[in-house]
Amino acid sequence: MSPRLLKSAFWAVGIILILIGSWAWIDRFLNADKNANYGSIVPWGLWVAAYIYFIGLSAGSFLVSSLVYVFNIKRFESIGRLALYSAVVTLLLALLSISADLGHPFRAWHVLVYPNFRSPMAWMIWLYSAYFILLILELWFVLRHDLVVGSRRPGWRGRLYRILVFGSNDDSPATRASDRQVVRFLATIGVPLAVMFHGGVGSLFGVVASRPAWHGGLFPILFLVSALVSGGALLVLVSAIFQDGLRRNRQVVLDLAGLVLALLAFDLLLQISETLVGFYGNEPDRVENLRLIYGGPYWWVFWVWQLALGTLVPIVLLASPWTRRNPVAAALACGLIAIGFLAVRLNIVIPGLADEQLEGITQAFNSTRIATDYVPSLMEFTFTAGIIGIGLVLFGLGEWFLPRSQEESAQEEVARVSA
Repeated sequence: MSPRLLKSAFWAVGIILILIGSWAWIDRFLNADKNANYGSIVPWGLWVAAYIYFIGLSAGSFLVSSLVYVFNIKRFESIGRLALYSAVVTLLLALLSISADLGHPFRAWHVLVYPNFRSPMAWMIWLYSAYFILLILELWFVLRHDLVVGSRRPGWRGRLYRILVFGSNDDSPATRASDRQVVRFLATIGVPLAVMFHGGVGSLFGVVASRPAWHGGLFPILFLVSALVSGGALLVLVSAIFQDGLRRNRQVVLDLAGLVLALLAFDLLLQISETLVGFYGNEPDRVENLRLIYGGPYWWVFWVWQLALGTLVPIVLLASPWTRRNPVAAALACGLIAIGFLAVRLNIVIPGLADEQLEGITQAFNSTRIATDYVPSLMEFTFTAGIIGIGLVLFGLGEWFLPRSQEESAQEEVARVSA
């Protein structure tokens, strides 16, 4: 499939998903959570799982960008700005997902104005805010020179870039060197910030002592490693589509896919350790939770979606000598990994809540809201599909509107002439 056809498919699927999700957004606004299936026993559902999934993609994408802007690894230089843009897009998707779950999302500013710093939630909101500001600043400084050059062009694109440069018109070598120093400073600050805020998401689960499925010190580490795996996998897929990663930038795709394979193996080791400790610890609630994941009514989410399609098939593909030379197979494997990690998030959130902490409570009340059997409603599914559609369209818009570096423009011209 040609890059142009892949980009067109990105746009088409994104627009279709947005149209599908639009009625769910209206329903959520008019009817609140009336048509959602979460309740008193399982108060967190698909939207919270999607939230931590997108947050992981954002943190992972940013940490991959740090390989370029902090550690100066040249082989990944071409995906630096794409990684930053991916981090911004997926952070926005995460905030949209969690806003759907919140009863009063427009009161989020209360956490900033009236914080309780003994709460992991307060720290998380503050870190999110700092992270979002840092992402925007770093991306602007990375793009500033190319925005200045582009602002001198005629037409609507030049007018757009003149707005985005905010009056900055200096593109001298000294200014470019200064921009690189600022980017490195921001990226260096951003590494511990990304570690803290995504580790904080894991801590938000890990500190809940009443939920044996979550409680433990390994959760923040699991969240960080899985963020690197899923974020790196997303970048392989997006680079293959939007940076001609199947031909011109094929080596970058293959190198990053190799890094994703190593991280996926490490993540699998951590998950096996967490499972074995849970079973050998023989704590009844924890064992029951694991049995629900592996043998409950939604066993296929783990065995088929997460383990087979999201882990084992990609490992076989990426470890194959043939795939190491084939960017199409590498992109396919990483696409499966990125999709598979949504199942990981679902298996964290829902089974961890789907138990009776007070035995017999589900029989004491005749209500669908007091039940351990949670399946997302059609409204929840379509709402999330619409958010995914927004992400696809934003990636398309980024490829369309964001300026290319002089090196990228020269490479594209060479590729066009050669073709």
